Amino acid sequence: MKSRNVNTSAYQYGNTVRQFQVIPNQYDTSEMDKPKLSNSTRKNREKALNMNFGYVMFLAIAAIVTLVVCISYLRLQAETTHRVKNISSLEKEVADLRSDNDETYNRINNSIDLEHIKQVALEEIGMVYASEDQVVLYDNQESDYVRQYSDIPKAKPSK
Repeated sequence: MKSRNVNTSAYQYGNTVRQFQVIPNQYDTSEMDKPKLSNSTRKNREKALNMNFGYVMFLAIAAIVTLVVCISYLRLQAETTHRVKNISSLEKEVADLRSDNDETYNRINNSIDLEHIKQVALEEIGMVYASEDQVVLYDNQESDYVRQYSDIPKAKPSK
């Protein structure tokens, strides 16, 4: 005859239930299960768990230094962000001024009639074109801008 496992549980009246089987906690280690330690090992472990005044002061100073460094870093980061925004606004302002300047320059250049100026200079004022012996070429290798402090040197005869 086959035996059948029948789960028989009794109905419990009330608000408490009895525990039929208590399973021991396999992770609970009692004092008996711990290996015996020598006195020096036990003292070293207790000493490692205790913090003396010097160690606490060292940790406090390290925490304060870390806090000051973090605050300084955040200040520098905020200052850098502010300066970048300021530079960006100044660059935009320069671009706007440059655009206005170019627009004004082009308007002035378009308003000048060079043919009229040439006609007035030749006919009314009596100006004439320079001859070749009046033209002196000057080689300036330092910059594009020339400031005349003295007479321009005489041209050397070409070979």
